[in-house]
Amino acid sequence: MRVAGMGFRKAASAASLADALTRAGGNVMALATAQDKAGAPELIALAQSLGLPVIAIAPDDLAAVQVSTHSPRVIALYNTGSLAEAAALAAAGPGATLTGPRVTSADGMATAAIAERTDE
Repeated sequence: MRVAGMGFRKAASAASLADALTRAGGNVMALATAQDKAGAPELIALAQSLGLPVIAIAPDDLAAVQVSTHSPRVIALYNTGSLAEAAALAAAGPGATLTGPRVTSADGMATAAIAERTDE
C-alpha cells in the first residue's frame, strides 16, 4: 500500500495540495491527514479529482509514529514533528516506511510525504 500523508495550512488551495503531492512522487492509493483536517474542502476536492479515499488519522495515532522531520509548530499542534509523515506512516500501517522526507509545495502552504508497506 502506498499512501500520501498531507499537511496544510487553512488557507491552502487544492492546487497547493496537488503540488505537494506531485513533488512527493504521487502515484498513491489514498490520502491521509489528521482527523481535524480530513474534511477540508480542498483536500476533498483533490481526493475526488484523483479518485482516492481520504483517511482520517486520530491524534493518538499521529503522536505514536516516529518521523524524521521536526517542525515546532506542528509539534505544538499535533504532538508529532511532521503531520504529513506521521499521517502517511499511520495510514499505511505497521512496517510502512517513508519513501523520503516530507516535501513542501512551492507556495509553502502544503506538505506531503509518501509511505509504503510492501508486506500485504
